[in-house]
Amino acid sequence: MFAGRGLNTAEWSTGWLAQGITPPVSKGELECYDPANVAVAGGTLTLSLIRRPHSCGGRVRPYSSGMINTDGKFQFTYGFMQARIWIPGLSGQISNWPAFWADGQNWPKTGEIDVLEGLGGKACWHFINPAAVRGRCVTGTFYNGWHTFGADWEPGTITYYYDGRVVGRIRSGVTRSPMYLILNNATTHLYQIPLHVPADMRVAYVRVWQHPGQ
Repeated sequence: MFAGRGLNTAEWSTGWLAQGITPPVSKGELECYDPANVAVAGGTLTLSLIRRPHSCGGRVRPYSSGMINTDGKFQFTYGFMQARIWIPGLSGQISNWPAFWADGQNWPKTGEIDVLEGLGGKACWHFINPAAVRGRCVTGTFYNGWHTFGADWEPGTITYYYDGRVVGRIRSGVTRSPMYLILNNATTHLYQIPLHVPADMRVAYVRVWQHPGQ
């Protein structure tokens, strides 16, 4: 839950693995991450993507946005991760590159679990490691607005759920390394992503249930 009037910094950090205004995760992104674009009010987290140039990572990027992560504050090995997210979009397509994912400490060796990312206007799930990128995008469903996205990470298997429905499963190469959580509202000129700014990604809650004995 996101209670109070600000981000709980005992549980979450802003930006990409550094303090203040940070570069994005990948070079193809068009935004810097600014703590000013992270807000909590009325029980909801808002990550705002706006047109405000910043210098980060050695270049000026035309947009700024918000990211939060639990690196150094919370990580887990195996369990069910879930978030209730309001996804920005227009005309039946997801706008920009919003994402809910988990990452290990030695990427890509320790893997990446993408529970949700907007790619090409669609809702997509993936598992990434050095061997391959496995997953797909869900078609024929309108995923703008509020939806629940989850992944059940078990030894050797990851099962993905959108609004309680199984949308995919990974059965090979699944990581055994601890993962931390990330939520971000990015954009890019790559992957045929519809760019619409300003755009807010809102989050009602993030939950993790660990399996007994893990």
